[in-house]
Amino acid sequence: MDILQRIIATKLEELSLLKARKASLRQALLDSPTGIIAEFKRRSPSKGWIKEEGRADIIPLAYQQNGAAALSILTDEHYFGGHDDFIRMARKSGVTLPILYKNFVIDEAQLYAALHCGASAVLLIAACLSKQQCKTLLHKAHELGLEVLLEMHDERELEYAELQPDLCGINNRNLGSFVTSVENSYRLAELLPKEAVKVSESGISNPQTVKDLRAAGFRGFLIGETFMRHPEPGQALGAFIAQL
Repeated sequence: MDILQRIIATKLEELSLLKARKASLRQALLDSPTGIIAEFKRRSPSKGWIKEEGRADIIPLAYQQNGAAALSILTDEHYFGGHDDFIRMARKSGVTLPILYKNFVIDEAQLYAALHCGASAVLLIAACLSKQQCKTLLHKAHELGLEVLLEMHDERELEYAELQPDLCGINNRNLGSFVTSVENSYRLAELLPKEAVKVSESGISNPQTVKDLRAAGFRGFLIGETFMRHPEPGQALGAFIAQL
């Protein structure tokens, strides 16, 4: 293979990654019978290392092979042991599912980082942003072709849903105390706009909980620790889905 052929082969590989990045998280959840967003999460600020040796070129692809509707990859390095390169590694390993860039996004520069590493969507957290900041970042994300999962935790933050994000997330974990209760999703679901694509995040460890949340109007279920604590996270996901 001469140099030009190698260049074209590389470009074809880059294009396949670019097309994968364009996959819609919203549509993937609407089309999926399970709606599970499997999360690659190596560490937690409250519990320390969950899987320090976890590899981004193995686990995300195993999630895809075992039926995940989409993926979430932690990219915060200091508190969660993540990195932007983990999304690149997942893409290069063959992941074509939508990937959520999971971080504490407070600046437009992070949106460009998410786009550059191959994410399909970004997380915006109401607790981290004023409503105007959130609006600005949401519009910029859309300009860049990224979808937005807007995370809320309590009644005061539900007004952020007026910004019409692609997906509305309810975090069952209080980010201040890290106390987790799935009841939070049931409590807030009926207060969100009826047309919202709702995602329940954190504290989901039982297939029956997914069934109950779906009956309450949720289409997405972000699950990380339940799978990551298992020796083979992909197999744990497969067994979980089998019970659905």
